[in-house]
Amino acid sequence: MLLLLPPSESKATGGTGAPLDLDSLCFPALTGTRRRLVSALERAARRQPDQLAAALGLSARGRPEVAHNAVLSTAPTLPALELYTGVLYEALDHATLRGVARRRATSSLVVASALFGLVRAQDRLPAYRLSGATVLPGVGGLPAVWRPVLEPELARTGSLVVDLRSSAYVALARVPHAVQVRVLRDWGPSKPRTVVSHDNKYTKGHLARALCVHGARSLADVAEVGRTVADLVEVDGRRVDLVLRGLARDRVGRPQTVGPVLG
Repeated sequence: MLLLLPPSESKATGGTGAPLDLDSLCFPALTGTRRRLVSALERAARRQPDQLAAALGLSARGRPEVAHNAVLSTAPTLPALELYTGVLYEALDHATLRGVARRRATSSLVVASALFGLVRAQDRLPAYRLSGATVLPGVGGLPAVWRPVLEPELARTGSLVVDLRSSAYVALARVPHAVQVRVLRDWGPSKPRTVVSHDNKYTKGHLARALCVHGARSLADVAEVGRTVADLVEVDGRRVDLVLRGLARDRVGRPQTVGPVLG
């Protein structure tokens, strides 16, 4: 099983790890593209900081994040799942997984990164700012850069792929054989179902955690595990819709009604 996660814009800073070593990261076939993008992002941050800030969509308040990009090669690093700190990663709560669930997380969780392509939990990364939708000065749009290398890499995956990425990261690599997951809120008969950003990230984080706990080998398994984090699960082809009903509420501690799918 491979769980494809989106990154988060919010990231931890600091860390005590050695500087970025691209040759040490998982998925070595991506090293050349990573090196090209790291160099371009560092160069833009040092020589064209205002242009880069505009390309990243940063307000004046967010301009200090450009400085992280200027020191990618020398900044301290953190393991990937400590670096990303957004809503999805809070719900995933990787640090509290134990035993089989922890081992499954190590082998299954893969973050789709605009800068590094694909990274695993143990890969050590510096703080950075780059989104999948960014048109990077000196490089251009990122889908044209990543698709030729990411799509063959993901096509080689022989196990089940569960795609939890957001649209900007889906654009970086198409994975036709993956199980696609959507999160929708059902407001009742008078309003259409909608995607709500916080609900989407929060629920996908809990689903990723539940899949690490229970495992999955098929679309049917993903749907079954999905029932532990949603009020209703609907399957349409290769897509699993997790439907939340009524007002938003905290689902931490929701009883786990599904038994172990895999040992």
